[in-house]
Amino acid sequence: MRRNTVTSLKRRTVSPMAGYDRLPSELRGWLRNAALPWSAPSALRLWNKALAERNCTHHAQACLCAAEARMLARDAPAIWGKSYPLEHRA
Repeated sequence: MRRNTVTSLKRRTVSPMAGYDRLPSELRGWLRNAALPWSAPSALRLWNKALAERNCTHHAQACLCAAEARMLARDAPAIWGKSYPLEHRA
């Protein structure tokens, strides 16, 4: 049966969840508590880079936390204003 949509976009050949399922269990655990919605390939790329530096999962998790903190710090002014978090303290 032919599909009734015409598109030039490539179809996914791999399920995004299958990529997540193949990640190391320590990385999946970190992703469950992550503040940002990481893709499996980008998280795995940083994970492998950190493990190449030091073969230590705690170091890899620390590297992911640092990368996430940098991204949040970069995006916070555009989302909440330049004076965030000073004006939002209780």
